[in-house]
Amino acid sequence: MKAMVLNQICDLSRTTTPLAETELPIPRPGPGEVLLKILACGVCHTELDEIEGRTPPAHFPMIPGHQVVGRIMASGQHSERYAAGQRVGVAWIYSACGTCQWCLSGQDNLCPEFTATGRDVPGGYAEYMVADERYIYPIPDAFSDIQAAPLLCAGAIGFRSLQLAGVHNGDCIGLTGFGASAHLVLKMIRATLPEATVFVFARNPREQEFSRQLGAAWAGDIDHEPPHRLHAIIDTTPAWKPVVCAMKNLIPGGRLVINAIRKEETDKHELNRLDYSAHLWMEKEIKSVANVAGSDVSRFLELAAQIPILPEVSAYSLDEANKALLELKQGKIRGGKVIVI
Repeated sequence: MKAMVLNQICDLSRTTTPLAETELPIPRPGPGEVLLKILACGVCHTELDEIEGRTPPAHFPMIPGHQVVGRIMASGQHSERYAAGQRVGVAWIYSACGTCQWCLSGQDNLCPEFTATGRDVPGGYAEYMVADERYIYPIPDAFSDIQAAPLLCAGAIGFRSLQLAGVHNGDCIGLTGFGASAHLVLKMIRATLPEATVFVFARNPREQEFSRQLGAAWAGDIDHEPPHRLHAIIDTTPAWKPVVCAMKNLIPGGRLVINAIRKEETDKHELNRLDYSAHLWMEKEIKSVANVAGSDVSRFLELAAQIPILPEVSAYSLDEANKALLELKQGKIRGGKVIVI
């Protein structure tokens, strides 16, 4: 099979080909696993974190990609939950132990044995992959392959972020950054909290305009001051400056939810500007989003199909994976990017 493989940590400012096109054997499913013929795989900023070493792969070589849509081709021993030919998705959560206190309480995203698709085990930048049948999800007929792919991470992690934000209908809600996840969060808010007002903070004027087209009441730069203080802000950026800027825009008791696996180090000095009285006092909160739980994926797919929530996507072939990643690094973003296999 053909796969795009990461062989080492790379500096994306110095290379245009972090992934190498490689021929590999088609993997065989083990007990409790299924073999998928991959149809599409979303491109996520977490792949940049893997390539540049902020959340490095468990080993090299590694096939990245964790927003996978595929069809079941074969099943391993004791794998009986799904039928051959069924279209399913694989998300960032590849597996968890199933027995710890977090798994038993539905917080398998916090499991100490959490493994991530495309980081700890081979992912979806390939023609085939194996997946744990406990963590695959039937894809609703409402979505095409390329529409479904971003829902498995950008959508599911956005769904979790919105739940953690604790917002209510009528609240003022901020979104910092406006890529694949944030544009789906805005669609969720418009559908489920119709009286809420959304404010978007993004450096790129094209992203600001895109957010207005999708229903944002206001859009400005990261450090601009909105016309109202906000009940909650969801930060989807890789930078530290938005954390500081967001805190000053919250009402007393407001909450910042940081939707990022890692933050880049380039502007870490911005944290030195975090002032207790200006940014944290009055019981303001900062909450991180840690991975995504299996229930988040299944619940969000059901919600997205009911509304429906359809992501805006740009499609790339498998051998254009490096191009898609570099465009993401350069901030060339409108909705989600999807590799079509």
